[in-house]
Amino acid sequence: MADELEYKSTIKSRPFLFRETKKAAELINKGLKEFEIKNKAKNDNIFQVNTETRRSEIASTVMRRLKALDDFLIDKLANGEIDTSKQIVVYAIMKTDRLFFEFMYEVFREKILLRDFTLQDKDFNIFFDRKKEQSERVASWDDYTFYKLKQVYIRILFEAGFIKNQKNDREITRPIVEEDVAYHLKEIGDTKYLNALTGEM
Repeated sequence: MADELEYKSTIKSRPFLFRETKKAAELINKGLKEFEIKNKAKNDNIFQVNTETRRSEIASTVMRRLKALDDFLIDKLANGEIDTSKQIVVYAIMKTDRLFFEFMYEVFREKILLRDFTLQDKDFNIFFDRKKEQSERVASWDDYTFYKLKQVYIRILFEAGFIKNQKNDREITRPIVEEDVAYHLKEIGDTKYLNALTGEM
């Protein structure tokens, strides 16, 4: 799915949103529809943000990510162990953001494969430079966009527990995916997303 998407940089204002995504998954499990969850976000402020614009933006982002999940993964996100829930949110971001998926697959996965467990500033710079060469769209973005993307990627990885710190040489913690989740991702044809998480071939 991700490799069919256009490159975009909207993630820079829509980071991990773990608590919000888990909350929405719990509501889906209770039988609420997308429009009902969006209404609750707008009228009841279930995501606890100040402006109506931000409420709508978060609700749209969260629901878009949740649409990339099937019932099994939504249930795991809502009711599973916290590490598993966080991994599923990262998976949902990868499914809906091509550039982030490619970063996870081409940089994060490669780091684990090569047993190089530090994520450095140069790793981001090399990745973004390569994407600029491959895509006119990415090449058209300004330096500030790449600065913000790097910040958000680091924040997502840190909040997901995939790196231990956010500054300088960031130590990678290889995610351990639950056996039934790993099996499910393989069964639905998403082995490459699983590999992006775990650093496998």
